[in-house]
Amino acid sequence: MMSVTASRGALALMRVFFGLLVVFLYVPIAVLAIFSFNDGDVSFPLQGFTTDWYRRALSNAVLLGALQRSAIVATASSAIAVALGILAAYLLLRRRFVGKPAVSALLFSPLVIPYLVFGVSLLILFTAADKFLAATTGREIGLGLHAVVIGHVVVSLPYTVLTIMPMLERLSLSLDEAARDLGAGAWQTFRRITLPLLTPAIVSAFLIAFTLSFDEYAIASFLAGTESTWPVYLFAQLRIPSQLPQLVAVSSVILLVSLALVLAAEIGRRVVERRYEPVRLEGTVVTSAPGGEMAGAGA
Repeated sequence: MMSVTASRGALALMRVFFGLLVVFLYVPIAVLAIFSFNDGDVSFPLQGFTTDWYRRALSNAVLLGALQRSAIVATASSAIAVALGILAAYLLLRRRFVGKPAVSALLFSPLVIPYLVFGVSLLILFTAADKFLAATTGREIGLGLHAVVIGHVVVSLPYTVLTIMPMLERLSLSLDEAARDLGAGAWQTFRRITLPLLTPAIVSAFLIAFTLSFDEYAIASFLAGTESTWPVYLFAQLRIPSQLPQLVAVSSVILLVSLALVLAAEIGRRVVERRYEPVRLEGTVVTSAPGGEMAGAGA
């Protein structure tokens, strides 16, 4: 009996759906890029070609400051989230402990909590902490980029764990056992065997966390204080029609940079996977470590 998905009608329907999906996703992006070179307002008909909006954006110190702050927050929160994600994934997959389901549920709870609610909660938490510290020590944590980093780490952590766990689950425990048999300690085994094999997942997790943090608005709007990030600045400037072309130009540049990062990450992932791909030789799994040593385990 022919499968429903293998029938001609179903295949044609899937092609139409995929085509509409591509149009829905990429036509607005193309229109955005076109308007960034329009010598006029962001509206049809087009009034001519110009690169003046890019020049004005590059001379806008407030706009560049918001971009810089977003880049700093995204880089810091992504690095912390990936480091914690590696530890959390290793703990959930390779260790047994009491309360494991509760820890897992708590770890993934940010996936179902609205960012608006989470932002308000963090604002209340930081405010209460500042009052307590001011009364006891005379110091305050305050709002700012550090508060945004903390919030973004919390919401990015589940995504990094979910990205790293499948790759870690695919790694055979026999690799660790072989490394220990050859005299490697736990840290050396992780650093020279496990970590290189996890590199593709780590890069993917970092990019996901970076994108999530760079574009996040709700939490940053509550915690940034006077140090507005790019999304907060963008939403504030949308009320000013004269600033819209500059925002469109910057958004086009961010889009191109994002595509370049994704392409570079994909190329790097394939290179790393080819370098550390396990090879079976006469019933033995062999993998190359960065230092050139070989670790083997019986199949």
